[in-house]
Amino acid sequence: MILPIGPIHPGLKEPLRLKLQLEGEKVIKAEIDYGYVHRGIEKIMEGKTWQKSIYLAERICGICSYEHTQTFAETIEKISGVQAPPRAQYLRVITNELDRIQSHLLANSTFFKTLDHEVLFIHVLDMREYIMDAIELLTGNRVNMGWNVVGGVRMDADESHFKPILEKLDVVEERFPRVRELFAEGPAVALRNKNVGLMTKKEAILGRAVGPIGRASGIKKDYRHDHPTYQDYFDFKTIVRNEGDNYARTLTKFDEIPESISLIRQAIENMPKGDIRTPVNVKSGYAKWQGEAPRGEVAYHIETNGNLIKHISIRTPSIANIDSCAKFMLKDVASVSDAVSTYASADPCIACAERVSITDETGKTVNKDFFEVR
Repeated sequence: MILPIGPIHPGLKEPLRLKLQLEGEKVIKAEIDYGYVHRGIEKIMEGKTWQKSIYLAERICGICSYEHTQTFAETIEKISGVQAPPRAQYLRVITNELDRIQSHLLANSTFFKTLDHEVLFIHVLDMREYIMDAIELLTGNRVNMGWNVVGGVRMDADESHFKPILEKLDVVEERFPRVRELFAEGPAVALRNKNVGLMTKKEAILGRAVGPIGRASGIKKDYRHDHPTYQDYFDFKTIVRNEGDNYARTLTKFDEIPESISLIRQAIENMPKGDIRTPVNVKSGYAKWQGEAPRGEVAYHIETNGNLIKHISIRTPSIANIDSCAKFMLKDVASVSDAVSTYASADPCIACAERVSITDETGKTVNKDFFEVR
């Protein structure tokens, strides 16, 4: 039988329809229908100045909103042949890692909700509030921060910002081990997650899984290691697991949190003095740039006509991770309830996946994420 889940379902954060082909309770095959929050945001950007387009970029994804503005700005900076000042680069690292922490905590809390583990759900959401407060303290906003501009960041920060941020990180660090232990050592939780939603490394490569989802299946790739700022000034390790199940995906996100806290502490401790913004005269040209959002690789292809965006194509991590979930993770899941939690373990974002659709040579509609500009 075919069982539709969604587009409105308590286990789904955003509208999407899962079509599960069942044999009894076992999932034999899964398909995903998009189209419920389609916005065509890249088309809207074309012909607009970067000052307007960067606000649109921030609204591609509500949870990974920060990394979109940073990657957008760095792509324009690459076209124009400029680099943000060192102080701005360090401030970007702080904000990026705060955003990563809150995103991982939200993803795992949503996952625990699908398991009906309300204790973990509430504990993790409560920890996240300390990080959201830190983000608001630094940027003035909790979600759409308006922090990045081409050439640097919009505002400076000083000890009056850094000290309370570090205090909030202290609280999270103190509470984090107990929450992680509740998940990692809980026998009931382990029964619902170990060997459930399996995706091998080969399958993850075929599905082009990225971020913590790919790393939980053994793919050792983190685009922060390719970023000049992280490469030259910061030390952190990539969290990789090989189990490829719901348990591994959740622990991968958990175990990246201490690394992000360490990066924030490094940035605050070694914060350089100087300007926070370099004047930029945006040139006509084309560039591609990649960043590591909380969910994985974000790639921007931008072609400019002076100060205007002539063409833009954005590849977000969710489309690859959701596709991998449908093809591999959901296949052979033993029950429908585990199918919902498996879907949640992939940390899907539907808004960032639904932007521009085009047709291939057969006339079939396909997502633009799978194509490059040139």
